[in-house]
Amino acid sequence: MEKYTGPVVVIVGPTGSGKTGLSIEIAKEVGGEIISADSRAIYKGMDIGTAKPSLEEQSGVVHYGLDLVEPGERFTVADFKEYAEQKICSIRENGMVPIVCGGTGLYVDALLYNYQFNVEQNNCSKQQGEQASFAEKYPDRVKMSTDYIVFGIKWEKEELRKRLKARIDKMFCPELYKEAQELVKKYGFGSQAMKSDIYEYAWGYLEGKYSLEEAKELAFYKDVHLAKRQMTWFKRNPEIKWYSLTEIKPKILAEIRKSV
Repeated sequence: MEKYTGPVVVIVGPTGSGKTGLSIEIAKEVGGEIISADSRAIYKGMDIGTAKPSLEEQSGVVHYGLDLVEPGERFTVADFKEYAEQKICSIRENGMVPIVCGGTGLYVDALLYNYQFNVEQNNCSKQQGEQASFAEKYPDRVKMSTDYIVFGIKWEKEELRKRLKARIDKMFCPELYKEAQELVKKYGFGSQAMKSDIYEYAWGYLEGKYSLEEAKELAFYKDVHLAKRQMTWFKRNPEIKWYSLTEIKPKILAEIRKSV
C-alpha cells in the first residue's frame, strides 16, 4: 500500500457536538485511523463518563489515544504531541488517512503549531482547565503547519444545550455508577479521576448528596461551561473551517479526495 501524503484531518468542536461519530464515519469511507485528542479519554477505567467510544461504536476503525494512563498518572501535552506524531507517521506509512479528533484545544494546537517543549513546559499539566495559563505563558504562534487541515462542528447554542442534556440523561446509568464506585475504591474520592466532571456528581448521587435530577443538572452545567471554554479556545484559530454537523461530512471528504 502506498504511503498517504495528504494532510492530516483534524476535527474539533465543543463537547457533545458529534465529533466522535463523524470521525468514525469519515474513517470508514476513506480508510482512516483516528487519534483521540481528548485529555480525559486517555484515562483507563473512565469510559461512560468521558463519552469514550465503545468497541461497537468504533465499528472496526483503529483508535489511538484511548486508555493510555491510569487516572492521576503523569501525561503532559508534550507527551501527547510525541505520541500523536508517532502515530501519524505510522498511519501514513500504512497508506491510511490520519484523523485527529477531540476537544482539548491545547493538545490540538501542540500539533497544529508544532509547539516545542523544554523541561519546564513539559511539566505543564494535561488538564484542560489549565489551558488558559499555558496560553498566557506561551502566547506566540507561528503559522499553522500545512500538514493539517482543520474542520470544526458548529451548533446554535440552544441546540447544543439540548444535545448535552440528552447525553447527560443517557450517561446516568448503572454502568456509570459502577465506574464511579470503582474509581473511588481504587483512587479515592479526592483523586484526579473524580475531578473529571460527571463522576463527581454520579458519586454524590450514590452517596445521597444530590438527588438524581440535581446530579444531572450539575453535570449538565459543567458540560455547558466546558463547551463555552472550548469554543473560546478554538475561535482563536482563523484557519478552522466551521460547518454544521449536517453539512460538514462532504466538505471533509472532498478535501481528502483532492489529495489522494
